[in-house]
Amino acid sequence: MNIINSINDILWTYILIALLLGCALWFTLKTRFVQFRMIGEMVRLLGDSAGTNGKPGEKHISSFQAFAISIASRVGTGNLAGVATAIAVGGPGAVFWMWVIALFGAASAFVESTLAQLYKVKGKDSFIGGPAYYMRKGLKQPWMGTVFAILITITFGFAFNSVQSNTLCAAFEHAFGFDHAIVGGVITIATLLIIFGGVQRIAKVSSIIVPIMALGYIALALIIVAINITELPAVIKLIVSHAFGWQQALGGGVGIALMQGIKRGLFSNEAGMGSAPNVAATAHVTHPVKQGLIQTLGVFTDTLIICTCTAFIILFSGAPLDGSTNGVQLTQQALTNEIGSAGSIFVAIALFFFAFSSILGNYYYGEANVRYLTRKKWILNIYRILVGGMVLFGALAALDVAWSLADVTMGLMALCNLIAISLLGKYAFKLLEDYRAQKRAGIKDPVFTKDRLKEVENDVECW
Repeated sequence: MNIINSINDILWTYILIALLLGCALWFTLKTRFVQFRMIGEMVRLLGDSAGTNGKPGEKHISSFQAFAISIASRVGTGNLAGVATAIAVGGPGAVFWMWVIALFGAASAFVESTLAQLYKVKGKDSFIGGPAYYMRKGLKQPWMGTVFAILITITFGFAFNSVQSNTLCAAFEHAFGFDHAIVGGVITIATLLIIFGGVQRIAKVSSIIVPIMALGYIALALIIVAINITELPAVIKLIVSHAFGWQQALGGGVGIALMQGIKRGLFSNEAGMGSAPNVAATAHVTHPVKQGLIQTLGVFTDTLIICTCTAFIILFSGAPLDGSTNGVQLTQQALTNEIGSAGSIFVAIALFFFAFSSILGNYYYGEANVRYLTRKKWILNIYRILVGGMVLFGALAALDVAWSLADVTMGLMALCNLIAISLLGKYAFKLLEDYRAQKRAGIKDPVFTKDRLKEVENDVECW
């Protein structure tokens, strides 16, 4: 455990924070703040894509379904337990740094998802792609793609799914007194039944669960904000002051808040990590930029809306931030303070949908990369069984061990992806210019063909 924590501290303190913020700022400047100036286009594209799957008779994943799967993975324990952990360890100032990593990291999400679309390949039931593919086809470094594929399979299929399962079981124990083994067994069986149906079944389930769970949680948070509206300015002031206050600076609190905010923010919205591109590549679109924009909106949905909802619920409630309560139990206690005993039950139910949908999304990220490593069906089936085993293991493991392992594997994966998108980002910038040029020419629905980007014409398959 001490070795894991030492690796974790070095990785995050000296390397990843600098790379994450550096890439986020660089991509923001090179795209001329695409995440802010094209929000209207993001919303329009998402609305237009709902219910469209390509030509009749073809098995394609729509942009909306790809968005739903990525949100399913993003919106999970990081939004309820992760935010609570960040506040408990790093103080209210951690929330500010979560906002920062979302606002600027969204540009990284745009670049990586656009590249995933550019370099996607044709699969049996849908397109397949992601960082492993653009490392092989774009960077011409197949070894790097293999390393990334192994890392993401371990991180999402195993480490993150154990975290989701662990937190879900803790919430059910707190709310109902249910035994971890029973809850873990139920979600393991449900997981296996769905993932053996492949990406088509995952997409259908996610497109139903995600809108319901997200809108329900946001509605409750808005009610709590409305009830405490007079305290809102004080809460915002508390967040900002703890992010920059001189007392926190002298005590090292600013550094802790910064690290916790970025770590938990990345765990939640995954911008720059290389996860969402795996599902972004599956979408059937006419231009790579379309899915890049839609996945950018996913970062905002996750952190600026849902994570902020959790932060406000905790800070309005007066729940203790002294570390005596942590993780999902802190969120449950906060909600109980606001709406009574039903609060703990609501969090447990919400977390069931949040965590279960994340398990499905996480699994698919691993599947896409298992398919990169091998085409053998029996290996994929073994992977599916191992994922189910890790879901059950997570139900019985200690929370601190699960979080620490997830932090290390997430960090290594993000490091690999950030290097790749830094080198390939120039193509995403050119694709954005092509998209905007077509829009300026009056083309409502821009179309990309590989001859429009001569530098990669021989490396792309689906355009």
